[in-house]
Amino acid sequence: MTQEVSKPNEQVVLGEEIENVRVITLNRPRHLNVISSEVVSLLAKYLEKWEKDDKAELVIIKGAGRAFSAGGDLKMFYDGREPRDTCLEVVYRMYWLCYHIHTYQKTQVALVHGISMGGGASLMVPMKFSVVTEKTVFATPEASIGFHTDCGFSYMLSHLPGHLGEFIALTGARLNGKELVAVGMATHYVPSKKMPELEKRLMCLNSGDCNAVKSAIEEFSLDIKLDEESVLNKQSTIDECFSKDSVEEIIKSFETEAGKEGNAWIVPLLKSLKRASPTGLKITFRSVREGRNQTLAECLKKEFNLTMNILRTTISNDVYEGIRALTIDKDNAPKWDPPTLDQVSSEKLDIVFQPFKEELELQIPEKEECRWDGKYEHSAYAKVTEEAK
Repeated sequence: MTQEVSKPNEQVVLGEEIENVRVITLNRPRHLNVISSEVVSLLAKYLEKWEKDDKAELVIIKGAGRAFSAGGDLKMFYDGREPRDTCLEVVYRMYWLCYHIHTYQKTQVALVHGISMGGGASLMVPMKFSVVTEKTVFATPEASIGFHTDCGFSYMLSHLPGHLGEFIALTGARLNGKELVAVGMATHYVPSKKMPELEKRLMCLNSGDCNAVKSAIEEFSLDIKLDEESVLNKQSTIDECFSKDSVEEIIKSFETEAGKEGNAWIVPLLKSLKRASPTGLKITFRSVREGRNQTLAECLKKEFNLTMNILRTTISNDVYEGIRALTIDKDNAPKWDPPTLDQVSSEKLDIVFQPFKEELELQIPEKEECRWDGKYEHSAYAKVTEEAK
């Protein structure tokens, strides 16, 4: 697993046990709490321990500083591009963890203040309760850098109203706290100044009883009213464009709508679409569209395969070029290969979507009594690594 450089004695994830409450704090504020290999390992360790602990009833997760989590550590992936499969272990562990977050058996509350993007939002949306504020910002911008909508979002976005999922995944459009509650990706909206008080109230509650937790949060939450300019008020236009059967048709339809009076909101989103990696867009579109007819487990297995094929540059080097342009050289001038949508053929996509051999798939436990089985260290990948030593 790629190693993270951190200050001595600096824990990237803090785990606290206070009577019947357990608190996870993502603790890389200077890096917007991005998810590294160490973060994934610690999250899995705490969550498994606490699910098996009869005394633990309520698990709270929050981020230190001005972000909840900005998602996966892009530099980790870039630095791990050679040798091949350097990041395989952290990828496997993250997808396996995503399944357990979705199916966790204790009451979870995410206190989401600030940025919650990509894989970081996979620690928010699946929770029994996710509390957002006026400073919460959500997006899944992965397609723009040659990656794909991951960490279970091909499942979560595909189940949003109409074709909002395709819209969010392809454009990287941002949603605020009110919008997240409106579409069901968060449960409550609480003003940021009341969040410390809410956390204190939950600690004093000292219980995982869902009704009691809900009532406690509702003491602080507000009813939402969408801003007039919210993209959620443009649902009919979004559905008209993003229901099309290809990325090319979506862009053409979006261009047509952009020319109509009152549709200036489309212009920056259209610009983002046209700037994005053609390969990333096509993989993302197919993945989210397939997600409509897949289970969570099927989506996570598919996403694990996609992630590994993308990191292995099976059909394109775009993900590393996208990260380079965004975070390494910061020139914001990626050179996509191939450079146009028409050059990303269905045959190429079939290659990257090809399932792995059964023993190399993400091992998601099928029986509840074995739900913490399937860890990386028991996988075929770990055996190969061990034999190679």
